[in-house]
Amino acid sequence: MSDTAFIVLFRGVNVGGNKVARMETLRKVLGEAGFGKVATYIQSGNVVLTSVRPAAEVAAIIEKVFAETFGFSSRVTIRSADAWGRIVADNPFPQGADEPKRLHAVLLDEAPEAGAVERLRELATPTERFVLSEGVLYLFTPDGFGISKLAGAMDRVLDVPLTARNWRTVLTLLEMAGKAA
Repeated sequence: MSDTAFIVLFRGVNVGGNKVARMETLRKVLGEAGFGKVATYIQSGNVVLTSVRPAAEVAAIIEKVFAETFGFSSRVTIRSADAWGRIVADNPFPQGADEPKRLHAVLLDEAPEAGAVERLRELATPTERFVLSEGVLYLFTPDGFGISKLAGAMDRVLDVPLTARNWRTVLTLLEMAGKAA
């Protein structure tokens, strides 16, 4: 069985000085846990690694090792490099690629309940657009993600485990995964 490259996203790590986890330490402990080609991108919990294990098992091991190492838990979202490539290829907002900090991929680990997406749509400004497709909410906020009421309400309205990354990060992680594969 050959190694699969995975993108692993931690939620709420190193944001605002809270839940601090040094990426150097994370790379070391994940390597010691048996994962290959461990690399991190910026300080907010983006990891690329390889494993022969299935995604669910990789996520469970990582969550356990992380909590033991840093003394707090962080839920991870995991996608294979192939799935990540489809996320990039399926981007419905190609104009957002020119403004990578205004386009986000919001990865949902569960499907939201019926009606949640429509409630979210009600919060969108006239310039904001989003499309939910196969567990990814593509969010284009030309006026800025940080001031978007829609972006700020996603957790509450969708009420499912999710994590967002701007398009620059999405593309960088795809490139890193390609090198790890």
